[in-house]
Amino acid sequence: MFYEPSKGHGLPHDPFKAIVAPRPIGWISTRGRDGSINLAPYSYFNAFSGRPPLVWFSSEGVKDSFTFARESGEFVANLVGRHIFREMNATSVDAPRGVSEFGYAGLTPAPSRLVAAPRVAEAHAALECRVTETFEPKGLDGRPAGVHVCAGEVIGVHIDEAVLTNGLFDNVKAGNVSRLGYLDFSAITETFAMRRPKWKAD
Repeated sequence: MFYEPSKGHGLPHDPFKAIVAPRPIGWISTRGRDGSINLAPYSYFNAFSGRPPLVWFSSEGVKDSFTFARESGEFVANLVGRHIFREMNATSVDAPRGVSEFGYAGLTPAPSRLVAAPRVAEAHAALECRVTETFEPKGLDGRPAGVHVCAGEVIGVHIDEAVLTNGLFDNVKAGNVSRLGYLDFSAITETFAMRRPKWKAD
């Protein structure tokens, strides 16, 4: 089949998010100027640079995570593993501002080293970030898409040494959970390696 998104797909549910998958979950923790703590998962999240290390997350509408990150200039991206995927889902609750999703989900806020926002103590890895820019993307018609992107440079990395194998971060041990389409998620249970080919001149 072929369809143009602007004209509809004719399927029971929009397949776009299922096609662009799996997507890392940006489990973003932030602290507002008033001291309020927020923790929420974002399925539009990824790294987009290695040097410097940059990540971003996209908020559909101006939500607390985006607001707190923009006003404080900081956030933490926490890794979601199989052992805490239910807690991650619990933090997606539409709790009012001032209610800690850490407490609601039974998670432990741990102090970060370089930013004020706490990290999730139970997470196998966490990235402390400073905001580099925020922006609102536009569609082809030039109108704002209604989403707000927050980009940040990773300035500190926490790793649980239990998920290291011979000095390498082991995604299977960590059990990284990712977002698929619809109500679906996946967890890494196996990996395979390939070397990038090199062009050999005749």
